[in-house]
Amino acid sequence: MGSVLLVLGSCTSLQIGAALAVHLFALGGSTGTTFLRLGLAALVLLLVVRPRVRRWTAVQWKASIALGLALAGMNLSFYTALTRVDLGTAVTIEFLGPLTLAAVTSRRARDLVWVALALAGVGVLGVAGESHSGGLDPVGVGFALLAGAFWAAYIRTGARLGQVVPGHGGLAVATVVATLVLAPVGVPGAVQAVTAPNGWWLALGTAVMASVVPYSLELAALRRMPQRTFGVLLSLEPVIASLAGWALLGQGVTAAGAVGIVLVVAASAGATWSAGTAGRQRARGIPDQGRAVPHTPTSAGSTAD
Repeated sequence: MGSVLLVLGSCTSLQIGAALAVHLFALGGSTGTTFLRLGLAALVLLLVVRPRVRRWTAVQWKASIALGLALAGMNLSFYTALTRVDLGTAVTIEFLGPLTLAAVTSRRARDLVWVALALAGVGVLGVAGESHSGGLDPVGVGFALLAGAFWAAYIRTGARLGQVVPGHGGLAVATVVATLVLAPVGVPGAVQAVTAPNGWWLALGTAVMASVVPYSLELAALRRMPQRTFGVLLSLEPVIASLAGWALLGQGVTAAGAVGIVLVVAASAGATWSAGTAGRQRARGIPDQGRAVPHTPTSAGSTAD
């Protein structure tokens, strides 16, 4: 039960951080907010982890830079989407990235069923629109889809980094890389945000609630529970995002929109369960129909949302 509470706490903290970021948009825009979140998170990680990069090989540097580029694209795309669509909607659409990755890296036909179910959920969202408008903003949807693509890239590059760099030093360096990539477009908005009344506290709250706390809780949870269980619990993230949007931002969800979110949550949970079942079959020496994706969807953030 304790490990379940850790994951739920991570998801909740992540969406509270995203809600704080929405308030920060008015001060620094999506670029300034993204830069502040990643920059402050990088500072915390460097102070805590203190990566020993002097002995790193070219392979380790390339892996860290690749993850940093994925982090920059994922966070900036997601926050730009939040300026045009509701929090719950953005997270739901973004989930298509990991699900599509699971489908294209698997040979099992049933994995395509989960992606089709998720696409149906997003389609329902598109038809239903949001409670405050007649339809979804197409530009916002586009940025949410782009964030999902970068999320898939984050999973791939993160897996590679985990193979070549032990500990969390690679993540710290990757976060620094992402901050540097966004500096040219993010610094002006960041300066404007932190010099505004309460801007600094909003920025610090966003970084802590959307990065530092979720990182810590997820790491503790992964040490206590199987990856499959972890992935299933993360499938609740669109629901938690919708609740956070309603409670903290006054964003409502239509009945049809709620159906769309439930379909995506079911697809994510199903894909995670399917991968876990295939893994247990291989462990027992039972032939599988195909190769399961070895990674379950993790939070954008873990770094994005």
